[in-house]
Amino acid sequence: MKRITLIAAFFLLLSGLAKAEKGPAFLKGEALFNNNCAKCHGVKGAGTDKGPPLVHSIYHPNHHADLSFKWAIERGVRSHHWKFGDMPKVDAVKSQEEIELIISYIRSIQKEAGIF
Repeated sequence: MKRITLIAAFFLLLSGLAKAEKGPAFLKGEALFNNNCAKCHGVKGAGTDKGPPLVHSIYHPNHHADLSFKWAIERGVRSHHWKFGDMPKVDAVKSQEEIELIISYIRSIQKEAGIF
């Protein structure tokens, strides 16, 4: 857990430097993620004691396609990689556009972290 915290701190620092270069879609996706996902998945997807890190090789697009994230948001998902329990669907995220912005944000922070 300590390693994840150090990695998260590093990426928070980098995100502050790079945020000025991000476009409106990134910023909207970040806001949606922060409002709906970060309480469990942590700031910048670093994970918490309530949910796994999304900046992790398990969530590489070749293992968890964008459709997996879409269905997790819309339907919830059974716990299968981690011991955090099942993820409930995210009722507050209503539109497909919001889902796409969240997924795009997740992929962006994964890419920044070198996941792919």
